[in-house]
Amino acid sequence: IMSQAEGQQKNLVQAIEALPNSGPLTALDQDLLLLKATSAATLSCLGECLSLLQQSMHQVGQQHNRTLSSEGILGWPGPKSHSTEELKNGALSSLSSASANITWAIVPSAAQDAQALQPNTEHSASELILVEDEMTDTEDNEEEDLGVMDDQRSVILHLISQLKLGMDLTRVVLPTFILEKRSLLEMYANFMAHPDLFLSIAAGATPEERIICFVEYYLTAFHEGRKGAVAKKPYNPIIGETFHCSWDVPKDKVKAFRTNGASTASKDSAKELGQDQSTCYKLRFVAEQVSHHPPVSCFYCECKEKKMCVNAHVWTKSKFMGMSIGVSMVGEGVLHLLEHEEEYVFTLPSAYARSILTIPWVELGGKVNINCARTGYSATVTFHTKPFYGGKVHRVTAEVKHNPTNTIVCKAQGEWNGTLEFTYSNGDTKVIDTTKLPVIRKKIRPIANQGPLESRRLWQHVTSSLKEGNIDAATEHKHRLEERQRAEERQRAALTTPWKPKYFAKEGDGWLYVNPLWKT
Repeated sequence: IMSQAEGQQKNLVQAIEALPNSGPLTALDQDLLLLKATSAATLSCLGECLSLLQQSMHQVGQQHNRTLSSEGILGWPGPKSHSTEELKNGALSSLSSASANITWAIVPSAAQDAQALQPNTEHSASELILVEDEMTDTEDNEEEDLGVMDDQRSVILHLISQLKLGMDLTRVVLPTFILEKRSLLEMYANFMAHPDLFLSIAAGATPEERIICFVEYYLTAFHEGRKGAVAKKPYNPIIGETFHCSWDVPKDKVKAFRTNGASTASKDSAKELGQDQSTCYKLRFVAEQVSHHPPVSCFYCECKEKKMCVNAHVWTKSKFMGMSIGVSMVGEGVLHLLEHEEEYVFTLPSAYARSILTIPWVELGGKVNINCARTGYSATVTFHTKPFYGGKVHRVTAEVKHNPTNTIVCKAQGEWNGTLEFTYSNGDTKVIDTTKLPVIRKKIRPIANQGPLESRRLWQHVTSSLKEGNIDAATEHKHRLEERQRAEERQRAALTTPWKPKYFAKEGDGWLYVNPLWKT
């Protein structure tokens, strides 16, 4: 019956696509597009249901000690024409095409707005970014929580009707109205919105305290990076695009582990070393788009005084999965605590967004690992996607483990954009409400002082047009950027000159900042 239904759906799609492009009934008729989308969703839903029934039959069979051969259960192999391969990055089956909500990616699929743009002048990597020029950022990242307008809905329906299951979205140009008013590189900077928690990691007295502090920071980083309830997509960075900012973190805000008092130990050692006893730590951040195919962004963040830095490279990979789009963030980051000679390797969750035809919303999913080989501590963080029926949204659970003794030293549960509860091995508990955490605003140089390839200056006309609600002008500015990039990409291909990033160098599978703290 499933195969029969699949055949009927295929005939329906072919019949719709065979309609003329003009006249009373066209292939782009809104009701027909909706029919195409809904029938595909229904089919994948039925496929999910069938596999659930098969699983329960199998379990019943095992309980009765009956060996059911796999041939004994009729299977639906899934739509033959499409790849239904799950996202590698731990995407849970519940968020595959089973979701009958039309869903959308919120992290760039590095579409055609990521073609190359190279400055004609060669910059040395040590080009000075004057911190003195930086001013406290006044940009508000909130996006208006409006639903999708009717005229926009038909654009999205048209787009969805063009996509195939399992399709890679790298080269799909998305409509401008779903863009968020910032670059992906700036979104990574916003993950550092609680720099006091980040700097507190180094204040932990033992390896156990330090990894627990890292998990606390990690779990609170996402809600600020994803502002606004509406799922919108940041600009895809252009190759060579950079973003610089810094934070001044009051020293009395950097707390030692699990105590309310300031970290006196680190202050005393700072005095002994005769360091500048100003009232703030300086945390600097640089991000760069180092590759176009695949789309790879790198970022590096350091605090010299606390002898800590983090280096990460992320490749955003998006896939159309029936009625959902998933974006896996492939790659990893490494946190270096130089004082303790520790390195913490971590990965990032996948991102999803739901209900694009009404009010799109963001969801994170998948399992993330944090690992410190030197100390033998590791942590697993699981972002749970909402089940099809019932269940809570934005749920996250975590577990910190000492591997040599196989002991769990801390557990956490809650919502990544709400309240998180931590339970420690000694029975203590601690609650963090991410919505009440103080945000330390980043400092950024005014656009006038920025280089031509810095995010805010590069995208300024697209951003101002989006703010004014002038979608046509925003599309035009975006198109101009893309055209300029394509021309320079062709020029480079003709001269066979590979792109050379400014701040990062390729090392093995990853990318490293050219002048990291551990080298200096």
